[in-house]
Amino acid sequence: MLKNWLKIFLYNAKKNKFFTALNTLGLSIGIAALIFAILYWNEEHSYNQWNPEKDTVFTVATDLGNDIVWPYSVYPLAKYMKDEPSIEEFCYFNNWYYYELVHYGEKKQQINILDAQKNFFDFCPFEFVKGDINNVFPDVNSIVLEEKTAQSIFGNEDPIGKEIRYSGRKMVVRGVYKIPGKSSFEPDAVTNLIEGTRLKGNEESWGNFNFGLMLKTKSPEDADKAREAVENIYFQYRTKPYAKEEGLSVDEYIKTNGTIKIKLTSLANSRLHSPVEDTPEGQGNYQFMLIMLGLSVLILILSIVNYVNLATANAIKRAKEVGVRKILGATKKNIVKQFIFETVLVTIMAIVLALVIVELSLPYYNDFLNKTLVISSSQFYLQLIVIFFIVVFMAGMLPAIYVSNFNTLKVLKGNFGRSKNGVWLRNGMLVLQFAIAAFFIIGSYIVHQQVNYMSNKDLGLKGDQVIEIYYRRPYHKDPSIMFNNYTVVKQELSNIKGVQAVAATAFSLGGGAGSSSGFTYKDQRIQAQNMAADFGFLEMMQIKMAKGRALSDKFSSDTINGMMINETAMKLMKEKDPIGKTIDWNGEQLRVVGVVKDFHLNGPQNEIPPMSFFHFKTIDWMTYNMDKIYVKISADEMGSALEEIEKFWTSKVDTEYPFGYEFVNKKYQRSYQEYVNQKNLFSLLNGVVILIALFGLFALASYSIQRKMKDIAIRKTLGAETKVLLKELSRQYILFCVAGFILATVPAWILLNKWLENFAYRVDVSFVPFIIGFIGLMILTLVVVLSRAYAATRVNILKYLKYE
Repeated sequence: MLKNWLKIFLYNAKKNKFFTALNTLGLSIGIAALIFAILYWNEEHSYNQWNPEKDTVFTVATDLGNDIVWPYSVYPLAKYMKDEPSIEEFCYFNNWYYYELVHYGEKKQQINILDAQKNFFDFCPFEFVKGDINNVFPDVNSIVLEEKTAQSIFGNEDPIGKEIRYSGRKMVVRGVYKIPGKSSFEPDAVTNLIEGTRLKGNEESWGNFNFGLMLKTKSPEDADKAREAVENIYFQYRTKPYAKEEGLSVDEYIKTNGTIKIKLTSLANSRLHSPVEDTPEGQGNYQFMLIMLGLSVLILILSIVNYVNLATANAIKRAKEVGVRKILGATKKNIVKQFIFETVLVTIMAIVLALVIVELSLPYYNDFLNKTLVISSSQFYLQLIVIFFIVVFMAGMLPAIYVSNFNTLKVLKGNFGRSKNGVWLRNGMLVLQFAIAAFFIIGSYIVHQQVNYMSNKDLGLKGDQVIEIYYRRPYHKDPSIMFNNYTVVKQELSNIKGVQAVAATAFSLGGGAGSSSGFTYKDQRIQAQNMAADFGFLEMMQIKMAKGRALSDKFSSDTINGMMINETAMKLMKEKDPIGKTIDWNGEQLRVVGVVKDFHLNGPQNEIPPMSFFHFKTIDWMTYNMDKIYVKISADEMGSALEEIEKFWTSKVDTEYPFGYEFVNKKYQRSYQEYVNQKNLFSLLNGVVILIALFGLFALASYSIQRKMKDIAIRKTLGAETKVLLKELSRQYILFCVAGFILATVPAWILLNKWLENFAYRVDVSFVPFIIGFIGLMILTLVVVLSRAYAATRVNILKYLKYE
């Protein structure tokens, strides 16, 4: 029986090559789209799943109010968390990597180094291949290496006990670990320097949110108790004293300034559901992942609908075959099985073709997502089997039942073409195809609008011809010596032909500030981003002043107690003219000399935060955060100046590291690159959807017109003009197009508005994309339908009248 069915399938496939190719190609595109989304889904959900502590370890984010949520915490919490029964253990860490050189003998290698407290491996119990996980940090000069890194540095030598040089220190290797799977922490090395450097001196600094923090509870259910405990510590030891200092009751202070809230996210969920990027490996984009999955499911549905339309359109050519089989005794059940068997064969071919498409496209897909996805794992193959059965059921069952219900008598009399069986089903599926295509066209247009809006938005500064250089400042206990070292570098850079301005900062344009401190003015407390910079930075970036003046070396007081704020901070101060007013900044009495016009710090998609500007000499400890030097270069001298800067930098400033720089404008573009990727994805999928929808429209138009050929022949015999016939044949498709477009309008409006909520500055969803989407869809529909209808009016009418 199967052999006979196979022969029939091959015969019909050969006879109808075009329809078979469309069936297989359409399904393979839909399946390939879903495979891409599944690979991305699996990889993102695999983070930290190997970790036995994943459900009881929580990263801590601090909600400061006014929509400010930080991945940082303050160190004074440590003294009080020790006594909280709901908190079993805690660990402070840097939620970024130091990308630095380590030396061993003559060998040197640049690696990612995580700095954390000594109990870090209680939270991330990596597999130790050498050393004792319970005693890897007997002192702050210890370092632990990842297995591949150790192999690269030491080769076949045993690294335990060996000394390597890092950042001017001698570090002793105490262990070698292996990371079992995808993790929020994947450093090449781990150090404990944070204990002896950054944490010291911050024991009472309630305003310095500079450290990542993890908490461990006895059970997942204790998370709420731990959160309440930390919030209560803030209330008792931060909110109450601040209220007392300002001469306010606690209630009055909270009413004006709010109170600190804590957001805890388990390691099991931190990759996709943390409110901020609080681990070194960064966040996944859960919304983008859902968008990809949703769009791929829509494409698969469209492919299946297209398959059903093509199958039913082609069924009329096999009506007599079915009729003869029924006369010979075949039951409906047998016919259903046969056509499902054919769907199984087509689906297998489609899956194979889809895997080929995925394999060939995977390098480009990985570049697009910045991933290293591979087609593997038992989970993926199980999901592929599920896809197979879903496609076979959805694509095969309806056509099989439809074919099995052919009226034998009508088929053998040649009257099958006049049957209206299944017309509502086919028309409904066509409307669905139009709706999905309309959604993609509208969505693609709006996403394109938003990304273009960000690309052209005024940033409040001019980054033309300005480069950002990462400055690995030589460390010294005295910050004034560190600043003097920078001054020498600045002078040398300024002497290079073509260099117009040089200034260092403790923040990154397009990347954000590295720290935040609160300041108090009257009864208002504002948590602002710290914007320490050298003189001349605002002028170099053409950032304008709203009030007052910029900090200047012409005024000696500007390096003692002068500061500036931005317009956002001024609004929060509720002071129309803050010039000359004194504020309390972490115990320092600073005087506002100017208000800087708001400019985008983190990128045009993010809201502009409140900012505090001061010179490094005013807040000298900010010199330790001075890691960016901005250089403005004349356009005419750009090439030669860059060569001279690199030569000077690699010979005098940083002899061990390769020279690297980035243009400010490009860095801002990179800050919203993920949304550019979403635009490109939508555009690509839009083309795929339109192609598949046109396949289905072509099939159903062919089927519908084939059914009406006798009517067309009669009307032509009676003298009907071609344009009248074309109008009659295309009318229903215009109605279907309108119905599908209306069906897509509300979901498109709701979902795209939801997507636009990601942006602090966004376009409005107007009627223009909907009009353009409708016109585009209608044009494509008319092109396909009218071409098929015109071909139908040119056939030999005698072929369809010979039985009359």
